[in-house]
Amino acid sequence: MDPDDHVCLCFRVSLRKLNTYLDCERPRVASQLSECFGAGTGCHWCVPFLQKLHHQWEAGESPVMTDEPSEYARQREEYRQAKP
Repeated sequence: MDPDDHVCLCFRVSLRKLNTYLDCERPRVASQLSECFGAGTGCHWCVPFLQKLHHQWEAGESPVMTDEPSEYARQREEYRQAKP
């Protein structure tokens, strides 16, 4: 996934925005990433990915996502269709 690809598809929050938020705001818990343009508060698909990014950042790593954007979007669509 490139920095400008969206992690939160509901609110179009990119990986770059999330990384900037992490570096500037230094959230103590992953749930605080929701303060970054509402990430994770729509369909909730991206919450596990936000947690992973926060964990990477806490470990001193540069947060990255290895998923292909098209595959990520496809899986999210399956998630939304399966949701009651």
